[in-house]
Formats: sequence, structure tokens, C-alpha cells
Amino acid sequence: MSGLVTLGETLGLVSSGPLAHVTTAAVGIGGAESNVAIGVRRLGGESAWVGRVGDDSVGARVLRELRAEGLSVHAVVDPAAPTGLMLKESRFPGTSRVWYYRHGSAGSRLRPADLPEEVIGGAGVLHLTGITAALSDDALAAVRAAVRLAGAAAISFDVNHRTALWAGRDPGPVYRELAGAAQVVFAGEDEARLVTGSSTADPEALLTELAGCTDGDVVLKRGAAGCLARVDGSVHEVPAVPVTVVDTVGAGDAFVAGYLAELLADRPASERLRTAVRCGAFACRSAGDWEGLPSRRDLDTLDDPDPVVR
Repeated sequence: MSGLVTLGETLGLVSSGPLAHVTTAAVGIGGAESNVAIGVRRLGGESAWVGRVGDDSVGARVLRELRAEGLSVHAVVDPAAPTGLMLKESRFPGTSRVWYYRHGSAGSRLRPADLPEEVIGGAGVLHLTGITAALSDDALAAVRAAVRLAGAAAISFDVNHRTALWAGRDPGPVYRELAGAAQVVFAGEDEARLVTGSSTADPEALLTELAGCTDGDVVLKRGAAGCLARVDGSVHEVPAVPVTVVDTVGAGDAFVAGYLAELLADRPASERLRTAVRCGAFACRSAGDWEGLPSRRDLDTLDDPDPVVR
């Protein structure tokens, strides 16, 4: 396989303590799709990101950071719309609240004409999320066009549900459409219930129902409980790696990146899932959407009881 290609919106990110009181904040970027692309790149794979940014300083920051992480960036700079923004407030270690300011953003104006056909057609894995599909009708059309352009690429679909983006619309039909087109589907338990319409609380039953929505493999992301997956017809359960949690934001993207990096490397299911849970755990050890994504050398430190490496 060749590398990963993904498309979506990467936003400016302002992180701070309680926003009603703080006088300083950290500025960065974040976005589920680019997080996964960075994660795969840090694990040794090739990654490309497709998107739109505004003709503003935040958009310039997005493009600079993604290129600095070694991604192949295919971006339209939109002079008619701003780059989206999210504010992240952390009151206590391990907890945070995020506000999004992305209505009418450049990223929400992604359209089929923005897609580099040869890049998508040459991908080893095309990674899609429910976030991009929810941004606008044009963005959903771009997702569908990417599926048509994928050629021999394996399609990965992470539900990554955002309630506010659907604004009362039913995401189920779109999620089922994308799951049906995918070779691997990732979902949390609540997200799997959205896809299947199920009300079951039994993870194994839920996994079976999710598997009924696709001819591909399915992976339930279960956070502190690890993951449950059906790959090539076999069920795998992998426990989580216990860590001291600093910030869980981005851990799901780290998990997906770990799985897809090993898929691109043609590793067996057991190794894909083991790397996935280890990447998710490692990401929880530091603050930030993508800054704490691990390299392969970083993952070795999960087994090292010595907190100081010399």
C-alpha cells in the first residue's frame, strides 16, 4: 500500500483555563482528519491532507504546521471565508470543554472541485469522517466524490459524531452510506448506536449489528475499556493501556492513526489493534489535539517504569 489521504477541516485552536477569567491562552491548530494524518506520519507512514483555509493568519498557521509535520498538503486558500476556530477550556486535568466557531468557514466550503484526483486515486487508505460529511452539502458532496475517486484505496470511516454540526438532522443515513462504502469502520459505542439504530448496551451485540452495516471490518473504540473489533470475520478484544490522563482530546484520532499506520504497513489485525490502543493511551498523557501523538520510539516508553530517559 501507499500512504494515507484524508480530507476535512483543520481549525485554529485557542486553549486556556476558564475562559471567563484567564488573561493568557495558547494558540495552535486542530482537526480530526489532520490529527490522524499527523499520527500516521509520526509512525513512519506517508500522509496527505486535502482542505480549504481562509486567506488569513489562522489559515497560514494551519498550512505551516501541517507541512512542518511532513504532510503533503493540498489546500485551497479561500479569500471569501475565514478559517474556522475552536476554543478549548480546561478547568481540571483530564477534563475540557470545546466551543466551535466554524459556521460559514472556509473549511465548510470544501467541494468536489477541490479534490486532487490523482492523489486520492493513488492512496493506500482514504480516511473519511462524519465531521466533514456534516459541515455542509458541498462538503458532503466532496466526501462522496472522494469515495468515487478512491480506486483501489481502502476506505476508512470514523463516525466521529458531532451533535451540533447536524443541527437536528438525522445523521444515520449518511453514516450508514459511508460505513457501507468502507473497508474499516471506527465508532464509539454511542456512535455505533447512531449508525445501527440499536439500543443494546451489550458491546458484542453492538459490534455484530455494526458489522451488519458494512462488508468491511469494524472497530469499537471503548476508551478506558480498550477496543472490540471484528476483522476478517474474527472478533478481537484488546484492553486499554493504563496511563495517568492529562487530556483525552485527540485520543480517538491517535487510536485510528495507530490502526491505519499498521494497515498501511500490511500488519496483522492483532498488531493493528495493539498499536491503536497504545497510541490512544500515549496521546492521553499530554495536552493538545495532536502534539502528543507518538512516534514508534515514543510507544516504547509505555513499557518503561523509569520516568526519566537518559
